[in-house]
Amino acid sequence: MDQIVNLLNQIRSAQAVGKQEFSITASNIKYEIAKLLVDNDFINEVKKTNKGKMKTLKIVLKYENGVPKISGLKRVSKQGQRIYHSNDELRKVMGGYGISIISTSKGLMTGKDAKKQNLGGEVICEVW
Repeated sequence: MDQIVNLLNQIRSAQAVGKQEFSITASNIKYEIAKLLVDNDFINEVKKTNKGKMKTLKIVLKYENGVPKISGLKRVSKQGQRIYHSNDELRKVMGGYGISIISTSKGLMTGKDAKKQNLGGEVICEVW
């Protein structure tokens, strides 16, 4: 299964039942995506932890008045169909209320940062 879809589904499921935090098996891409979500104020924190030999990520979700901060998640580029956009094609998510996460030659970054640095790349997902 796709690691990124797994992360997005875990976030969606944890918010649906009102969990404050959850753990998921660690990978570099999941950690980088979670760090971008922390930097853009969608989740509270992400920590790398070890459970025996297995490395995990502990993700603490963010709520405002009991309502999840993330209202939607969408995987754009899939394993069977990769979606690439140049700098000119990058667009705002939900009128600027959300972010797109782009895999560029300089690493993962938000669509807004990629546009500032005049970079394009693979559109990983959108969060709003």
